[in-house]
Amino acid sequence: MFLKKFLFLVFFGMVSSSFSQEITLTSKAQVSVLTCGAGSDLYTTFGHTAFRIQDLSLGIDHVFNYGTFNFNPPGFYVDFAKGKLIYKLSGQKLPNFLYTYQLENRWVKEQILALSLAEKQKLFEYLQHNNLPQNKDYAYDFFYDNCATKIRDVLKEVLGKELVFHEDYLDEQFTFRELIHQNLHPNSWSAFGIDLALGSVIDKTASVEDHMFLPNYVNEQLMHTTLKTKPLIERERTILDIKRPTAPPYFLSSPLFWFILLLLFVLIITIIDFKNEVRSRWLDFFLFFTTGLIGFVLIFLWFFTNHTATAGNFNILWAFPPNLIISFYMIRSTPLPEWIYNYFPIALGLMMITLLLWITEIQVFSPVLLPLLVALGLRYLFLFKKHQGLFSLRRFLKKYNTQQT
Repeated sequence: MFLKKFLFLVFFGMVSSSFSQEITLTSKAQVSVLTCGAGSDLYTTFGHTAFRIQDLSLGIDHVFNYGTFNFNPPGFYVDFAKGKLIYKLSGQKLPNFLYTYQLENRWVKEQILALSLAEKQKLFEYLQHNNLPQNKDYAYDFFYDNCATKIRDVLKEVLGKELVFHEDYLDEQFTFRELIHQNLHPNSWSAFGIDLALGSVIDKTASVEDHMFLPNYVNEQLMHTTLKTKPLIERERTILDIKRPTAPPYFLSSPLFWFILLLLFVLIITIIDFKNEVRSRWLDFFLFFTTGLIGFVLIFLWFFTNHTATAGNFNILWAFPPNLIISFYMIRSTPLPEWIYNYFPIALGLMMITLLLWITEIQVFSPVLLPLLVALGLRYLFLFKKHQGLFSLRRFLKKYNTQQT
């Protein structure tokens, strides 16, 4: 028994010491940046970026990936809604990393960095230190702190002022919203949802370095970066050459189709209401309840979360939060309170301000929103004119025509 315990302690000590010892890279070591193509899910739409450390002499071929997160912690979805999503650095062997991208039919490109052995060692040690349990977590931000911006920030931290990102490679600088739309089909629910949830703060022009929140711009920028006046990239190659077919979304399932359908439905019902001198209570309830609920969600994202991109969201001018309260008056069969009729021109005025903000590009709204805005405006106008005695005028004209015949 004593001998077994002794051997176990010796073995455990050897294993512990081997892990505690720092690994020194050899002259055959390579450090590179991996850029991965887009996937089919929304969170993979913008691609991915990671570091690769390879030293075949030591049997090392690891990927350091800042883009991992855990769905399982308690309150994950609540924290996600509040903008408190925690991402982490993780390390894995290259074949395991590539296996996922093969399954998802996504290409992977590699840019090998022209670093000295000392610089490679310094970067390797930095990533190892970041990969410790107490260091690997970070607060994710889509624009300013994600897997792509980590590449930029780590390189700046490790290589210092001798690393220069040259900004002349861009013929045009884009706003954050325009950069997002470069990766999305405009007539998709993903694009509409992003335009709905994110505010006017993303309609400012991004700096050249800010473009690097997207992996493809990291790839381009590194090709126009120098270290000690020499190109940072030694060479570039493709590891997985996969061409993913791209096709526009099916029109009948697109937001534009459904909003046009809604517009036609509202138009027909409004004409029928006008002719029959009635008001379709369930239609009004649906429009007011839905837009009001959306407005409350946008207010929550703007004022009660840590999301930086949801501030200044003027979608609340048409998705007006008080509509939610008004909707419960609209469902009543009894005459509406007198004060509500003063509400409709206010709602129309807010929609006009929405269009003005759009024209001046203070905030750019989703183009598929137009049929919905027309439908809302049409219904607001009908309700307002109804109170102004439009139906009484129709009765008078009808009576007058009867007398004439």
